[in-house]
Amino acid sequence: MPNYQMLFDHVIDLLKKRGVSIDDIADLVIFLQKDYIHGLTKEQAAESVKIVLQKREVQNAMITGIQLDMLAEQHKLDQPLQEILEHDSGLYGIDEIMALSIVNVYGSIGFTNYGYIDKVKPGVLAKLNAHEPGIIHTFLDDLVGATAAAAASRLAHAHPELEDDQDVYTD
Repeated sequence: MPNYQMLFDHVIDLLKKRGVSIDDIADLVIFLQKDYIHGLTKEQAAESVKIVLQKREVQNAMITGIQLDMLAEQHKLDQPLQEILEHDSGLYGIDEIMALSIVNVYGSIGFTNYGYIDKVKPGVLAKLNAHEPGIIHTFLDDLVGATAAAAASRLAHAHPELEDDQDVYTD
């Protein structure tokens, strides 16, 4: 059975092969938390992303979803699944279900963070959701958004004293 470090490294490698970096996800975390944790640095956001990616259920969702995207690109899935993933069918929903398994790690704020970021698709999410011919990110866009939402939620939970109008990280 693979160990945690090997799985973490594998997920980082898969993300990199699919054009996503920890910094890309950290930018999404900052997008989600900029109005609540003033002065949040990219390093702090990236550290939160790494902590989320160390969770076994997150690793399992990432590995499974990315593998399905890659198999769909290679036309190695049976119909109708092949066509569903190729077209990122709006009624499919399994990609969002896998994403919700990630956001669930840090409670209800993760759900609202994910819903928001999935709707507006900032940063790397816009690129992943571009639906370029031959490139399939049916799962990846949701998994990356969910990871950012979970990392942002983790930061929010780290500061339970924070009110909407208070700064946590100040210079």
